Amino acid sequence: MKQKTCIIICGPTASGKTPTAIQIATLFNTQIISADSRQCYKELGVAVAKPTLDELVQVRHHFINTHSIFDDFSAADFENYALKRVNEIFKTNDIAVMVGGTGLYIKAFSEGLDDIKPIPQDIKINIASNYQEHGLAWLQNTIEKEDKLFFEIGEMKNPHRIIRALEVIRSTGKSILEHQQKIKKIRNFNIVKIGIDVDRNELYDRINNRVDAMLQNGLVAEAKELFVHKHLNALQTVGYRELFDAFENKTTIEKAIELIKQNTRHYAKRQLTWFKKDEDVQWLKSESILNFVKNIFPQ
Repeated sequence: MKQKTCIIICGPTASGKTPTAIQIATLFNTQIISADSRQCYKELGVAVAKPTLDELVQVRHHFINTHSIFDDFSAADFENYALKRVNEIFKTNDIAVMVGGTGLYIKAFSEGLDDIKPIPQDIKINIASNYQEHGLAWLQNTIEKEDKLFFEIGEMKNPHRIIRALEVIRSTGKSILEHQQKIKKIRNFNIVKIGIDVDRNELYDRINNRVDAMLQNGLVAEAKELFVHKHLNALQTVGYRELFDAFENKTTIEKAIELIKQNTRHYAKRQLTWFKKDEDVQWLKSESILNFVKNIFPQ
């Protein structure tokens, strides 16, 4: 019996991961598991760049429109979800494909996550009350002082992630990223990680063009519909946050659009920092990936 293998396509936003994954999945007549922490929410649309309806028809995708923004979903939940899906795929196919840019989700699937002991209630209350009083800026300034590792490569626009990082370092004395790096579960299937290598200027052009396309496809109207839920973790997302500020007259729509482009570029940079630290990722130009895979898995 052939060894089962999951091919993971990763890299920064707007690098072309989805079409590349569809090419590979089509080659092996297999299915795709998304590793994107926002595309799973059925209420979100334009801002999170889900695969198109045509792409979803071409290849069966898992973890797209499967959850609600009201659900509490973690990287550990994704680990369990994705392992179940991949083992289902392996019942009929030796190859499965995963694609996405959420590094922590891919890490959870590939290696598992460390079991961190419950956080003392006084620590949780102190952080939560300070956040309520002082906002995101307080979280960002505090994590910079207390956990420089997370500050450098963590999700610095996501209050939920920063709060969790603060809770962990205050209760354990170590960065949440150090906890995540210590263990590595052995999976009963092979994993091949391929990162899409894109020239920085080209990537930034793609990001700017994608944001322009999102605006033409109704991003502002979508954000207005979701504005009432702006406090939810799922809405702490580039593309929504900036427009929410405009709706509250903290900035203009024009400035919000420029910030969406800027913050997306910053996000792409953080994604690259994360994936470049993973020595298992093989970096290839998108046009070379299909032939690379064909050579590894001749049919």
